[in-house]
Amino acid sequence: MRLLLVEDDHRTADYIVRGLTEAGHVCDLLRNGHDGLFAATRGKYDVIVADRMIPGLDGLSMVKAVRAAGLRTP
Repeated sequence: MRLLLVEDDHRTADYIVRGLTEAGHVCDLLRNGHDGLFAATRGKYDVIVADRMIPGLDGLSMVKAVRAAGLRTP
């Protein structure tokens, strides 16, 4: 499974990425909402996980923009 993680806290991101990678998943990590939106609309992800409070574009606004672009990735 390919996942996009948008998380600015380094410790939290490292913990999540390590766990997902050990479980056999591919995880792309980005640190702000603008980069997350760009990647989400151009990449093929099975799941997108975004922190609520991230720099640039908050997680909720990012998800709304992803939906507005027509993507239905969970």
